[in-house]
This record gives sequence, C-alpha cells and structure tokens, in this order.
Amino acid sequence: MIINKTKDTTLADVVIYADNPLKRMKGLLGRRSLGASEAMVIKPCNAIHTFFMRFSIDVLFVNKDFKVVKVIPNMPTFRLSPICFSSQFVVELPVGAIQATHTALGDELAID
Repeated sequence: MIINKTKDTTLADVVIYADNPLKRMKGLLGRRSLGASEAMVIKPCNAIHTFFMRFSIDVLFVNKDFKVVKVIPNMPTFRLSPICFSSQFVVELPVGAIQATHTALGDELAID
C-alpha cells in the first residue's frame, strides 16, 4: 500500500516492486494497463522511459526521505523522463492518480 501522508490519501492498495536489474528492465512492458489501485515502485531509479509501453502513466520521483521531488502526470508512451538526481525511487501509477489524490511536490509518502 502507498499512502500520501501529507494529504492522508491512498495512492495504491497493490504495490508491484521492480527492485532488481531484471525487474527494473522489464517494468510495465508487456502489460496492457495498471489497475486502478495498483502501482509499480522502481528502486533504485532516477529516470524512466515509456518506450514500447501500451499506456500512459502518472509518475512520482521520491527521495530517500520519502518526499516527492518530481511529478509527471500523464506521461505518454515513447517518452524519456528527465533525470532527477535526488530521486531514490519512482512510483508509477495509473493516469489520474496524481490528480485524484492531489499529490504534489514535497508530499511525504509511506509504503507498507
């Protein structure tokens, strides 16, 4: 589960971890979508791409203190994110999750 502690909202009930080289390389490739309450956490990570993906995503870059340091809502397919040097991990969410939870720069997240 991923919680936005600052806004007291739930970002995802189901968390998929990509925390080794093979899982990070695969990411969401091959999937048709992310479920409404799903998220992928890519760790370590400071930049992503959506090459060959089938759907757009919302993206949060998070630092070691679990603070959101970059927000990319509705990142289209076949794009490359900027490098976010302070990011320790990335949270990929279904499009609309950032807006629905009012998640913004500086918000603190918690992952159970």
